[in-house]
Amino acid sequence: MIRPLLLLPLAAGFLAFIVRSDRARRLLLVWTARVHFLLTALTVLSYLKGPGGVPFAAWLTPLYPRPSEAVWFSFDALGLFFLGITSLLFLGASHYAAYYLAAEKSDPGEDADGLFVFNNAPEAVFTGCLLLFLAAMTAVTSSRHMGLLWAAVEATTLLSAPLIYFHRHKRSLEATWKYLLICSVGIALALMGNLFLGAAGLKAGGGLDFAAMLAAAPGLDKPLLKAAFLFLFVGYGTKMGLSPFHTWLPDAHSEAPALVSALLSGALLNCAFLGVLRVNAVCVSAGLADFTGGVLVLFGLFSVVTAAMFMLGQRDYKRMLAYSSIEHMGILALGTGLGGTGLFAALLGALSHSLTKAGLFFTSGNVLAAERTKRISEVRGLWRRAPRTAVLWLGGFFLITGLPPSGVFLSKFLILREAVAGGHYWLAAGFLFFLAVLFTGMARVFIAMTFGDRGQKEGEKPYAEPAGMLLPAALFFALVLGLGLYVPAWLDSLLWAAAGR
Repeated sequence: MIRPLLLLPLAAGFLAFIVRSDRARRLLLVWTARVHFLLTALTVLSYLKGPGGVPFAAWLTPLYPRPSEAVWFSFDALGLFFLGITSLLFLGASHYAAYYLAAEKSDPGEDADGLFVFNNAPEAVFTGCLLLFLAAMTAVTSSRHMGLLWAAVEATTLLSAPLIYFHRHKRSLEATWKYLLICSVGIALALMGNLFLGAAGLKAGGGLDFAAMLAAAPGLDKPLLKAAFLFLFVGYGTKMGLSPFHTWLPDAHSEAPALVSALLSGALLNCAFLGVLRVNAVCVSAGLADFTGGVLVLFGLFSVVTAAMFMLGQRDYKRMLAYSSIEHMGILALGTGLGGTGLFAALLGALSHSLTKAGLFFTSGNVLAAERTKRISEVRGLWRRAPRTAVLWLGGFFLITGLPPSGVFLSKFLILREAVAGGHYWLAAGFLFFLAVLFTGMARVFIAMTFGDRGQKEGEKPYAEPAGMLLPAALFFALVLGLGLYVPAWLDSLLWAAAGR
């Protein structure tokens, strides 16, 4: 099953560059996403049932490699968990994209201030890179070799850059350049980390194969392993959007099309988080849990603080959502650093944040299409202009800030409980304080945009809200709400297996 998961989006991506019809290309995008999600669901089902649990288990040998067998690609619980998130998000993004691209083609022009241009940028390049981006993220989640994972993460950078530059505007060019420059520096540091990681295992024979490193972890050279972790943490932390390595993220999320921002925030950041989790697992097995946990907690809390400080002064609602992503990446790092239930909560938070933030970015695209501006101060009374979009916008705010019941709330609560149980009272107090600051800052913006005084605009009519651009966000929000009420047994088992329990 692993070969179709990798080759399907790869082949479809190259095919998208050849297909001339926009309609056929959009159908290719949607059906590739559907088949990829179906294959992912079957793979997760087979993993949960075990070898021989389903009729096609013979296709799934990469799920159960022999202990002595070194493999380049295979799935464990952690990889399957992030693959599931990626495939589900891409499914929603592909359906949103079909309507989004059609709207861009039929509505050229610019907003009143010339701040945003609806244009006829090459759709073939966009769709092709989007599908190849899915192939690269699939490779990240299935990589069982740290060198291969590094190469796949770098591929996600190169393939997502044209997506950010889609609107061919000078601001999107600046955002793309900053994204490439900063993430390339980060990935270069991660390469240094791999070199130190390989050196740490020279005597123990660990190499860069993940399973072999885990088996040889007690014999790895501890100083070299610490150096490897720091380089890899900074390298992948840059791609993950942790502060102070986050400076590319607000620009890229703000200038990219809404569906690309959704994938960057909900899927790409998780790929970098997976890299951090891989090296952290090796360090924990080597007895360095206190060292790595301290680094993760420090930078996790610092990211939450940074997001709280910068979010209060944002004038662009897409940039505000980008800083919310920085906050949540900090929360994931914080939960991972605390360990125990904290890691389980971080994984649950990764799922909940991905779905909620993707839904919010989809909705932000609807807001932008209706209002033709990204300025917070110029969007007022959204419920009068686009009532269904306004409901989703406000509902997304309640979910992303962690109001119960939601998966985001459950994740934050479990991390807070782990901090208190571990005697980290000052950490718990600081965490709560800055969450309150973030809630207050976002509430002011969302309420003003939704219910503020719009004023009378001559000839203005309600915006025709395409159902296809509303449904993905509504379904994602429903799933996050459901996670706050009930975590299915199969998901609970997968989460605990991914957490190493």
